[in-house]
Amino acid sequence: MSVETWLAFVAASSILLVIPGPTILLVVSYALGQGWRTALPMAVGVALGDFTAMTLSMLGIGALLAASATVFTALKWVGAAYLIYLGIKLFRAGGALNAEPKTDAASSAKMLAHAWLVTALNPKSITFFVAFLPQFLDRHGDFWTQMLIFEATFLTLAFANAFGYALVAARARNLVRNPSAIRIFNRTGGTLLVGAGVATIAIRSN
Repeated sequence: MSVETWLAFVAASSILLVIPGPTILLVVSYALGQGWRTALPMAVGVALGDFTAMTLSMLGIGALLAASATVFTALKWVGAAYLIYLGIKLFRAGGALNAEPKTDAASSAKMLAHAWLVTALNPKSITFFVAFLPQFLDRHGDFWTQMLIFEATFLTLAFANAFGYALVAARARNLVRNPSAIRIFNRTGGTLLVGAGVATIAIRSN
């Protein structure tokens, strides 16, 4: 794996992680209701959930890679199209961030488990990883080494992202609830995602 490929993976993963999905909405809900103490257990739960979903996805991708080069290549095209779809969907999302404060007292263990379940058992997570990861895999490189590097990288980013969201939601609640800020955020992220998908197709066409 080249350094350029790894850096591209870091950039694309960072964009995708900051997009508010079910996991981030859960993190924000706990932080709005119970403050900064939710940051660590929620971030750990998100990382563990992503580890579960990503491992299952990578094992499936590995089986496809070993079975058929044609199917694997087709999956890359589907993945590029999926990035564009996510970008358009995010761009049109507007300024809503539907996260209601969770005020019921919850232990750190309960919050961690809740974050893990929402992240790991969300079918969209596995679908996302199956579509996203093949863009960066080298069919001629060692699969297990790439799997280790990509998982370690993504989980570190996922932990930092969830932790950051929790702190921002706890300390800057008006920003999280500001429709204008969310709209700008969504449109910027959507544009970057569409650009990533188009770039992937362009590179694959050359």
